[in-house]
Amino acid sequence: MSVLDARLSRRSVLRGGVGSAATAVLGGWSLSACGGSDDDAAPVAAPTGPITSLAFAAVAKGTADQVTVPVGYTATPIYALGDPIFAGVPAYKNDGSDTDMDKRAGDHHDGMEYFGLNATGTGRDAASSERGLLAMNHEATSGRDVRSYYLHVDGGTVNPRPKGEADKEIAVHGLSVVEVRKTNNRWAYVQDSAFNRRVTPHTEIQINGPARGNALLKTKYSVDGTKTRGTINNCGTGYTPWGTFLTGEENWAGYFTRASATHTTDDALRGDKSVASLKRYGVTQTAASRHGWETAGTEDQYARFFIGKVGTSTDGTDDYRNELNGFGYIVEMDPYDAKVAIRKRTALGRFAHESAAFGKAVAGKPLAVYMGDDSRGEYIYKFVSNKAWNAADANPVNRITTGDSYLDEGKLYVAKFGADGKGQWIELAIGNPQIAAYPGYAFADQADVIVNARLAADAVGATKMDRPEWCAVHPTTGEIYYTLTNNSNRRVEPTGSQLGLDAANPRAYADFQGTSTTPSATGNVNGHIIRMAEAGGDAAALTFSWDVYLFGAESGAATTNINVSALTADQDFSSPDGLWFSQNTGLCWIQTDDGSYTDITNCMMLVGVPGKVGDGAKAQLSYEKADKSVVTIDTYVGKKPVADTLKRFLVGPVDCELTGCTETPDGKTLFANIQHPGESLAAVADVMDPTKYKSRWPGNAGYQAVAGNMTSRPRSATIAITKDDGGRIGT
Repeated sequence: MSVLDARLSRRSVLRGGVGSAATAVLGGWSLSACGGSDDDAAPVAAPTGPITSLAFAAVAKGTADQVTVPVGYTATPIYALGDPIFAGVPAYKNDGSDTDMDKRAGDHHDGMEYFGLNATGTGRDAASSERGLLAMNHEATSGRDVRSYYLHVDGGTVNPRPKGEADKEIAVHGLSVVEVRKTNNRWAYVQDSAFNRRVTPHTEIQINGPARGNALLKTKYSVDGTKTRGTINNCGTGYTPWGTFLTGEENWAGYFTRASATHTTDDALRGDKSVASLKRYGVTQTAASRHGWETAGTEDQYARFFIGKVGTSTDGTDDYRNELNGFGYIVEMDPYDAKVAIRKRTALGRFAHESAAFGKAVAGKPLAVYMGDDSRGEYIYKFVSNKAWNAADANPVNRITTGDSYLDEGKLYVAKFGADGKGQWIELAIGNPQIAAYPGYAFADQADVIVNARLAADAVGATKMDRPEWCAVHPTTGEIYYTLTNNSNRRVEPTGSQLGLDAANPRAYADFQGTSTTPSATGNVNGHIIRMAEAGGDAAALTFSWDVYLFGAESGAATTNINVSALTADQDFSSPDGLWFSQNTGLCWIQTDDGSYTDITNCMMLVGVPGKVGDGAKAQLSYEKADKSVVTIDTYVGKKPVADTLKRFLVGPVDCELTGCTETPDGKTLFANIQHPGESLAAVADVMDPTKYKSRWPGNAGYQAVAGNMTSRPRSATIAITKDDGGRIGT
C-alpha cells in the first residue's frame, strides 16, 4: 500500500467508513477531499482556455446526508437560511423563534450570479476573484399544507394564518445581495457589508416595457399601472452584458387566490376575458393559495394576495383583481446600487420564467435573450432587442438605464420544432393574424399579447415541451441549451389533455422502483437536454437546427428507447434542472431536481464537455402500445458522452435539490446552492422531534453547529467549491 493509499484508508476510517478514495465528504465546516488541503499543498498555476477532458474521478451515486465532491476538492457552506446580513442582527438560532427575516438570508437558495468587487470594496471590478457580491434568488419555503414548518417553533398554524407567521414566510421569499470574500483561501460572507440587502414581496418594483401603464396592470396599489410590490418564487437567473442581475419569476400564480368562504363565483363576477387568462395561468375560482397569507389580516400587505373582484370600479383600481398581472416576468436589478429602481422587464413575456440567457453579444447586432416556461406542455421563447449591441455599454455610466435601452423594446418569439431537426421562431405580435383572430382570447394590444404570452403561443401553434427549465448559451459556439426536466403528461397513447410523442419530446415510458411491478412514474420520467443552433449563428435568425444533447436515464435502462445517450453509472441522472456554462472553462454544469431516481441517489451535479448540434445521429425510438402495435418516433441525438466528457461531480444531502451555479472569473471557485434539504417531514408535529428529520444538513457538517450535530433543523445554503491544489474547477 502506498503512503497516499494508507492516508486515504485512514481518513475513511476516521469518517466512520463513509466515502471512498474517489470521493470527499463535507462532514466538517470545511472538509476537503481525501488528500486535501490539510496537507498544505502549494497552489499550482491554473491553465487558461477551455477544458476539453475531465480528469477527476467521478462521484458515485449515494443517499447519505452529506455533500460529496471528487477527491482533491473541498466544498464549504458559506451562507444559509437565516444568516444575518446587517450589523447588529443576532445570529440565527434555527429553532423557529428567530425574527427579522427581512434582515437575514432568505429560504430556498436558488439561481445566483457572482459580481466582482474591487480590492477596496467600493465598486465594480468584473475581473475580481477574491471579493464579490452574490446576487441570489430565494425561491420558496419548505411547507406542508399552508405552513412553512421549519420557520416556526411548533411548525406553525393553519388558516387563518397568524400575522407573525405570515410575515416570516413572506420575508424569506425574494432576493438577497451579500458580499463574499476570500481570506487565507477560505470563503465567507461579510455580515456588515454596505452592499448587503434583501428584496422581498413587499419591495416596490417598477413596471417597464410594453405593459407599463396598461389597463391590465392597474391595481389599488398602482392606479396608473406603473409599479407593483415585490418579486416572488424566483428561480433561474441571468447576467447581462452590462453587469446587472436578472431573475425569473416562476411559480408565482399559486401564491394568490380568488376564492374565499364568501367569494365563490369570481368567474361570473368578472364576466370578461380575464377569466380565460386566469385559468390559463392556473388560477381557477376555487383554487386555494399556497400559504394562505391573505387570511392573516385586512391590512393591505395581506389583502393583496386575494385577487377576486370585490370592487365596483371598471378598471380595477379599487381592489386587486389585476394583481396577478404584475407577476411572471424577468426582473432586472443592479446588485451594486440599491438606490436605483428594480425593473420588471415585461417585453420578455409573462410566464413561469426560469433563467434568462443572453446569446453571444456581437457589436452592431441585436441582443437575444433565451427563456423557458417551466410547466408541462409549455414553451421555449427568445427576445430580440431592437437596439444593436454597442460594446461600450459593457461598462456604462448607468447600468440599469442601459438595461432600459436593450430590454424594453424588441420582439418576443416562441419556438416551433420540426420533425426534420430544424425549427422556426414565431413572433408573438398583435399583427400576427393567428393571434389577432385567436378564438380562445381576444387580444387588445401588444401589451395584452405580452402579459398573456402563453395564450399567444397557443394561438400560433408552438411546440409544447417537457417542462423547459433553465437555459444556457455555450460561450464559444453560441449554441443554446435547455433542460427539459420531465413530463408526467407525455404518453405513447395520449388521452384528454395528455401529449403525444414528437421529435423534440420523443420519450414516454414507465419507471419502476425496486422490485415493484407498479410504475412509480410514467411519461418522460427522467427528462432531457435539448440544444439549438441559430441559422448563421445570428441571434436574430428566424430558423434554427436542434438535437438532444443528453437523455436523462438510469444506466441500466434500455438504450433503444430510454437510455438513448448510453449513460454509464458514473454519468446517469434524472430530471435535469439547473444548467450553466463556465465562461472560464467552457464546461457545462447540470443540476438535478428529481423524485424518480431518489431511491438510488440524492440529487446531483454533473459536468460535461459538450460538442455541437449535429455531432451525433438520427435515431428511431419505438414503443409498444396497449394493443401490441408499435409506435416509432424519429429524433436527433447528440454524440454519446464518454468517460472524460461527462461525469458526476457532486451528490447532495437527503431530500435536496441542486440549483444555482456561478464562479469567480478565474474559474477557481464554483458556488452552488443546496435547496430544501430534508423538506418532506411526514407530519408538521415532527418539527419538534429531530429524530424525525430526514436531513440535518448543514448543521451536521458543522456549519454554525458542532460537526455531527443530530438536532439541527435543515437549512438551504450556498457552498463554495475549490480545488485543493488551487486549480480550476473541472480539472
